Amino acid sequence: MSLLDRVSLPFNLRGLKIEDLKVLSGEIREVIIKIASEKGGHLGASLGVVELTIALHYIFNTPEDILIWDVGHQTYPHKILTGRKDLMPTIRQPGGIAGFTKRNESMYDPFGAGHSSTSISAALGFAAARDIKKQNNHVISVIGDGAMSAGMAFEALNNASMFHTKMLVILNDNKMSIAPAVGAMSSYLAKLLSSRQYYKARNIAKNALHYTPFFEKVVKNIQKCTKHLATGSNFFEEIGFHYIGPVDGHNLNQLIPVLRNIRDNDQINKPILLHIMTEKGRGFDSPEKSLESYHAVLPFDLQTKIQKKPEKSYISYSKIFASTLTKIAKQDKEVIAITAAMPSGTGLDLMIKELPEQVYDVGIAEQHAVTFAAGLAACRSKPFVAIYSTFLQRAYDQIVHDVAIQSLPVRFMIDRAGVVGADGPTHAGSFDLSYLCNLPNFICMAPSDEIELSRMVLTAYHINHCPSSVRYPKTETTSIEFNYEPEILKIGKGRIIKKGEKIAILSLGTRLRECIKTSKMLSKDGYDITIADARFAKPLDMELIRDLASSHQILLTVEEGALGGFGSNVAQFLLNEGLLDSKLKFRSLCLPDYFIEQNTVQQMYEEAGLNASNIYQTIKNLLS
Repeated sequence: MSLLDRVSLPFNLRGLKIEDLKVLSGEIREVIIKIASEKGGHLGASLGVVELTIALHYIFNTPEDILIWDVGHQTYPHKILTGRKDLMPTIRQPGGIAGFTKRNESMYDPFGAGHSSTSISAALGFAAARDIKKQNNHVISVIGDGAMSAGMAFEALNNASMFHTKMLVILNDNKMSIAPAVGAMSSYLAKLLSSRQYYKARNIAKNALHYTPFFEKVVKNIQKCTKHLATGSNFFEEIGFHYIGPVDGHNLNQLIPVLRNIRDNDQINKPILLHIMTEKGRGFDSPEKSLESYHAVLPFDLQTKIQKKPEKSYISYSKIFASTLTKIAKQDKEVIAITAAMPSGTGLDLMIKELPEQVYDVGIAEQHAVTFAAGLAACRSKPFVAIYSTFLQRAYDQIVHDVAIQSLPVRFMIDRAGVVGADGPTHAGSFDLSYLCNLPNFICMAPSDEIELSRMVLTAYHINHCPSSVRYPKTETTSIEFNYEPEILKIGKGRIIKKGEKIAILSLGTRLRECIKTSKMLSKDGYDITIADARFAKPLDMELIRDLASSHQILLTVEEGALGGFGSNVAQFLLNEGLLDSKLKFRSLCLPDYFIEQNTVQQMYEEAGLNASNIYQTIKNLLS
């Protein structure tokens, strides 16, 4: 029997010896690697926090002590140790457990996390609630160094420093170039600085020297210099945190005593920051190189660690965008691409290789990315902001105030539009049509295929009087190779794909394929229908809509977005024009008014009623 067989919940850990915990670390890594080999998914971050996770549940009395993980990519070990070990093969699968922390999944998940940089703010809320209720449990947040690049993390740090309350922030620093390797002396000093004896002695000395200003000043200077030299502490101490570290995050002989001292030290009445050093992807040795330390992987061979590539590699929409923009940027040095910590996810790693001076990765800082682009646009540069739909939500105020009100030509390339499969509702691009189409001075486009996307990127390049956006999905295109010279689209003009009668479908985005399938299904029933591609969610092609509404008995709009987007705007136009006063039957098909849980993309659209069979049934119901 392995050690892991004996550990189902955190209290099972607490009777083990440190040497046993080290063995357990290896067993947990084996489980995570095996699951990733079968299912793919997030690997590197979880492998990097195995020892930290064990140490936290070993020392603290979870779930009474609150443990909040940032982002959630790093929570596989946490899930294994909190009653979900047998469910791990279902992670990110239809009907399975989530890839992130989720409140309704476990009492050990006190706060859900899909986006980054929220853990310190949430932990501060838990700490404040604890103090109001006069409870004495511990509150811990774990934030990665990437997440520390977001402004929200610094807002939380600033606010936490004003609270005279104990909470622990663990900075999981997994970029080894940030600081040198941790040696024995640093480890000893980190342990000493976290101890109750040190803190108590410091307070006694401070009180004793209260009436001797000269000596008090000398001691403070010595203390400050010694601590700075020993630990590298500066920023965190200056804003009011008690800083401890750096500590080797893979050394349980260091982690456990430090965490125990923090837990037992009742002399500390302010927030603590524990700085640990970890290696992302630790224990996974693959011959394949990964610049992101195996952040997300495809299923792979467990023996060779080589990822299983599909037989046919279709080009993604992200790559179509990036390759088109790179061609444009080669001809115009004023074209600047901006991404928020997702160069490979948005395809911009391709442009970085060829035009590194024209690409800016601003880190996890979507708000800054948008206003930074607004500044560039104000100087007549041509910024393209490539951010996932779900992440762009975080910068809505900047979109409104810094871009739209000033009518600055910032071009938003919105990746991951629509549902995204295994990442579930936290990463779904459901709302960008709703939150952009209601803004004045905005042009919103959505391509139906890869050719249309290349046209829209070029069109956006030529829009110099107002902001614009192009939304496209995570899915692959139907192209294995792509070599197309696009032309500029006429603003606000759609196109007829197929001319019919009685029934018309006006599609926005890549659901057009499903609409064409619906047309073929209806043709078997004797109906020859009209299919139109809107191209623009804003401005609407009023002439096209008016023609479809006046010459057909049934009109449907289809989109990959939430209620309040394209279809709602078409309905408003029809109402205002009096086009619904006659016998026209109008329906708007969009994502439902609830969050769709993780599944395959096909099944998620089936649930949403946006596949061909659903569209067909909607029309049949209207006909009957």
